[in-house]
Amino acid sequence: MDMSQSNHPTEASDEAALLRRYAEGDPVAARLLAGQMTPRVFGHAMRVLGNHAEAEDVTQEAMMRLWRIAPDWREGDAKVSTWLYRVTANLCTDRLRKRGTTGLDEVAEPEDPQMSAEQNMQQTARVDALQKALNTLPDRQRQAVVLRHIDGLANPEIAAILEISVEAVESLTARGKRALKQALEGQRDALGLSDE
Repeated sequence: MDMSQSNHPTEASDEAALLRRYAEGDPVAARLLAGQMTPRVFGHAMRVLGNHAEAEDVTQEAMMRLWRIAPDWREGDAKVSTWLYRVTANLCTDRLRKRGTTGLDEVAEPEDPQMSAEQNMQQTARVDALQKALNTLPDRQRQAVVLRHIDGLANPEIAAILEISVEAVESLTARGKRALKQALEGQRDALGLSDE
């Protein structure tokens, strides 16, 4: 879960200030904002799409859209990160619709040098199982579950991103969690989850 997400007003104003500075031609502001936003956007796209190349394409497109709207950005309308998540969610949804299927490429996780080979295999199996289970969810449920339980966003922010009510977010995440639990239930022992 990405704990760097917060709802602090200073974060929102920092994002807006960096975007404004970028629009005024400050290349340092562009690097700082890209450094903050790109990993979040890529992480979300990767979890929703399950495909590295597609996630990179979505990230690039979302960031390009941010740079294009920078001169017209009006502070107070929305947080920059909320706007960017909404764009990313829409781009992901478009790709999923064009794809027409939920079959996704396998995602290889980088090795952690502190884990043993067995632990690394177990972690990879867990990540793969979670991705496969996420892929079985309807698009909106998948978006809501990823935003809430993996990206760590609050329900009101998710509602703004997905342009739905907070109640709808709660319903989507609850149904999504139940479906994930059911999809993973038969794999608990194989994934080493039996004592969790």
